[in-house]
Amino acid sequence: MGPISDIDRQLFARVAASRLRGAHPLLPRLSRAADHGKLWFGTAAVLGIAGGRTARRAALRGVGSLAAASLASNMVVKWTVERRRPVLDAVPLVRRLRRQPWTSSFPSGHSASAAAFATGVAIESSRYGTLVAPLAAAVAASRVYVGVHYPSDVVAGIALGAGAAALTCRWWPPRPEVPAQARPRVSAPALPKGEGLVVVVNHGAGNAAPAGGFTDAEQLQLLLPAAEIVDCGPDDDFMALLGQAARRATERAGALGICGGDGSVNAAAALAAERGLPLAVFPGGTLDHFALDIGVPNFEDTAHAVAEGDAVAVDLARATPLAGGAEGAEGDGTSHFVNTFSLGFYPELVRIRESLQDRLGKWPAAAVALGRVLRTATPMEIEVNGHPRRLWVLFVGNGGYSPEGFAPAYRQQLDDGLLDVRAIDGDQPLARTRLLFSALTGTLGRSRVYTTRRMRQLRLTGLHALDTRAYDGEVAAEPAEALLIDKRPGALTVYRPAQPQNELLQRARTAAAKAKWWRAVLRK
Repeated sequence: MGPISDIDRQLFARVAASRLRGAHPLLPRLSRAADHGKLWFGTAAVLGIAGGRTARRAALRGVGSLAAASLASNMVVKWTVERRRPVLDAVPLVRRLRRQPWTSSFPSGHSASAAAFATGVAIESSRYGTLVAPLAAAVAASRVYVGVHYPSDVVAGIALGAGAAALTCRWWPPRPEVPAQARPRVSAPALPKGEGLVVVVNHGAGNAAPAGGFTDAEQLQLLLPAAEIVDCGPDDDFMALLGQAARRATERAGALGICGGDGSVNAAAALAAERGLPLAVFPGGTLDHFALDIGVPNFEDTAHAVAEGDAVAVDLARATPLAGGAEGAEGDGTSHFVNTFSLGFYPELVRIRESLQDRLGKWPAAAVALGRVLRTATPMEIEVNGHPRRLWVLFVGNGGYSPEGFAPAYRQQLDDGLLDVRAIDGDQPLARTRLLFSALTGTLGRSRVYTTRRMRQLRLTGLHALDTRAYDGEVAAEPAEALLIDKRPGALTVYRPAQPQNELLQRARTAAAKAKWWRAVLRK
């Protein structure tokens, strides 16, 4: 440590003696603003309010990374490695903090928090990370400038913060900035200002609160003034309105649009594929898995693609009842899914959550439902491709989900023709406990209770005791004793931009359009 300490003191002395033009009073103020993470919580709030879905996800990972880094730095490392703070004699009085910290100098907690937040944001979005990084670097540099840390304290803090942010990926896989691959579809019509587009807005999907004073329908009308917007309230017949919208879109040689969650997208996708209509997906639900995978995280993305006529062809998965369990003997009542199909305790979890969410809210209800299901559920006994299996859950994804060996998070390709089949084995002792432990420790891929396969079709028989299934997060009651699950390759045409759009510019343009609308209203 001798040579390192000598270098530390020499560098500290140079900084103390330096007169950086413009650094004062900026750096001391930044250093104080970062106390207790206030600067970063404020930055996260700005991202969440001014940015779109990507910005909110980046802000959430940034705050989570900051919390992990702060805990490791202040509650573990500082109490393990005791190091005195630098002597302030050489630091000008005007640069010193009013209240000097008394804890160990190693590592710099402010630097750890700054690096953790900036790295966490950058993991989700390199564009937002580029904006936050200079601010984080200035906070880290300010700790030496005001005389409370040696340079090595700052470097160690940066390393600790970046490591904490990277560690979050073990439990929360980041979503790629590039959308999933799919075949370009040139046959989708360009609909300037939404001419010929009929959009059904399902207000029961999850985002009931207006954004910036505008409802979803108002935002869509602002972005696509020539489109026909159909509001579907909680007392309306959603499927009837959707069918009418599809008929009008067909008559106008246009496209069908849907604003809602994955369950709403499921219904619209099946109808669009049946009628040969392009589908415009506007994310209006809680999770919006399909919209994120296809590459339309915001209304502006879809509106741009509709106006330009940019679209791709994606696979549509289906579950077809088999008469008497005989392979190839299709019955009536085929169901489609754009994301996932599942059997086991997940449909029961959704049923309990839906019964509680009006009183508790969606996420608290989901937590209560999960606790009940894990406590009371029993394995199901079915046949998978002719082989008897005892399973807790059977998950089937429309396309391969990533990351491998983890809970399914996102897809990198939407036209691979494959089903992603994952199962939790009910024959293994303490399967639920082992599964939970593997998920918490990030070792799910090595767990013997969790198996994954990729295949083109799946035959399920012996379903007489299972009368409920989940399609894209929605529970459906079905009496079929056998199902054939396969894909309709490229059956669905979906609008998406040819190139990922700049979310910052999109939000700025939309804000300008809203301001113009308000000015017009006030003039009246």
